[in-house]
Amino acid sequence: MLCFHGFGMHGKQFLALAPELGNKYTFWGFDLFFHKETKLKDNSLAAVKTGLTKKQLADLIVSFCKAKQIDRFSVIGYSMGSHYATAVVEELPFLINEYIVAAPSSIKPGRMVSFFSRNAAGNKILEKIVLSKNAMVNLLVTCKKIGLIDAEGYNILLKEIETEDLRFNMYACFTYLRFLITDEAKLTRSLNDYAIRSIFIFGKRDKKYPLAIGKTFLPRIKNAEIIDMDESHEIINKRFAAVLGGLLL
Repeated sequence: MLCFHGFGMHGKQFLALAPELGNKYTFWGFDLFFHKETKLKDNSLAAVKTGLTKKQLADLIVSFCKAKQIDRFSVIGYSMGSHYATAVVEELPFLINEYIVAAPSSIKPGRMVSFFSRNAAGNKILEKIVLSKNAMVNLLVTCKKIGLIDAEGYNILLKEIETEDLRFNMYACFTYLRFLITDEAKLTRSLNDYAIRSIFIFGKRDKKYPLAIGKTFLPRIKNAEIIDMDESHEIINKRFAAVLGGLLL
């Protein structure tokens, strides 16, 4: 099981799954780009702006699997990590057993992510203010006021701008997501044609990525398993592990 964590987290986020599923899966939890120990060889602004394509990500996964002698695998992604998990399924469906996403922002990222990652003007604004903590705080306050983020999202992001490195990493994360846009038609074909088991897990109290974001997309997937837990956006916990364990064992 290849694990792709959420923004501001790290590869150990899915350790909670080990007691429930450790006998069935070997979990590989990556620190995603600009998180913890994962750094670019060239971490310059220019290099970050080039972004990461889905093919490049797929090539990295293929190289990793070859090194670890992994023939097939499952993927799980949470929030931001769902963009990575989804891109892998789109590019490498013939290697995938199960596709699991929780709080899947990959279905509908939201206005803030779209504005700062895909919109040229929005990305430029983020670049200009990334070196100033006060400017970043003011930006987050404005985004909250105009409804681009809710209070929970504001509090999460506020923790990620304490230092210049953290602010740069935030900019880099948004910038890297711009090529990891879900191709719904391609994802649907991948899941259906290769009979990949797909599990979508939402939080009933998650205002950012509730079940409603998938109302037009999810019916296209054959036998999609949809779970709506009584959780907020911070859904990866022992109860999540128990629910997922019941499904996968």
